[in-house]
Amino acid sequence: MPAFDLPLEELERYRPTVDEPPDFDAFWQHTLKEAGAAEPVVSARPVPTGLRLTRTWDVTFRGFAGDPVRAWFSLPADAREPLPAVVEYAGYGRGRGLPHERLTWVNAGYAHLLMDNRGQGDQYGSGGGTPDPHAAAPGGPGPAVRGLLAPHDHHYRRLVTDAVRAVAAVRALPGVDPGRVVAVGNSQGGGLALAVAGLVPGLTAALVTAPLLCGIRRALDLADAGPYGEIAAYLAVHRGAEGPAHRTLAYLEGVSFARRAQAPAHFGVGLRDTVCPPSGAYGAFNRYAELTGTDPRREIHAYPYNGHEGGDAVHVRRQLDWLAGVLAE
Repeated sequence: MPAFDLPLEELERYRPTVDEPPDFDAFWQHTLKEAGAAEPVVSARPVPTGLRLTRTWDVTFRGFAGDPVRAWFSLPADAREPLPAVVEYAGYGRGRGLPHERLTWVNAGYAHLLMDNRGQGDQYGSGGGTPDPHAAAPGGPGPAVRGLLAPHDHHYRRLVTDAVRAVAAVRALPGVDPGRVVAVGNSQGGGLALAVAGLVPGLTAALVTAPLLCGIRRALDLADAGPYGEIAAYLAVHRGAEGPAHRTLAYLEGVSFARRAQAPAHFGVGLRDTVCPPSGAYGAFNRYAELTGTDPRREIHAYPYNGHEGGDAVHVRRQLDWLAGVLAE
């Protein structure tokens, strides 16, 4: 796929106007207040993995509406003091998989919590174990269109809330320094990490790669694959539903979350990404923290000849080096 979005020199200056609902903050404050009434962690059960250098627990924490959400929590086997924690969010259609699949962050010396995606896990990977008991509202079969016609019904209202509660959960787990927590994700996970950066105070850093839900209106015009394609396919059948759908998606806009963030941020984007167009990531990056009165450390890395895979392992190495520098400050 050739480059199809704005040229790089325009992306670097791109500051999109977003259709932000006037009650955006009140909507999320009310949602998170409802979810935060109880202690986050329900259980943490050690599990055998066959890995001698890592200890892992099967964690259940309370997410949206107090629903049980599963996660893998891992520590280096030789950890002797509270560690910075990396909370990682998985991609669209993927569950938490198996505990030995995601070892980068724990091998780098961090506590690591990998959140399961409620109602997902059936499209690729090794599955998940968290149902979504609230998925009865009108919408299509894919998560991106579940409850699309009303903000309070949408799947991502629940998933974003789970992501915020995952930070509360990791801060309550043994072996974690609660003052040093990092949100990490790619694609859907990148969108969740960005939402967490805008909603959770005191976050140490956000590492956001190829984020979904950024520049949503423009992405719907550019992308016909993945989640945006599912939304377009729904609207192709339900003609006239654009207004309610756009209103719902405005409460999930990553650029709006980015504007409210304060933590240092590291972005990555493939300029040939037809799943999450690069203008979304640049829009969030260029408007990051503009409402907070802060100027946090941040950088973005573009990969001109890559698509949704972005910089892949090369980018992960950059993330490791950058995060080590942030934590050393």
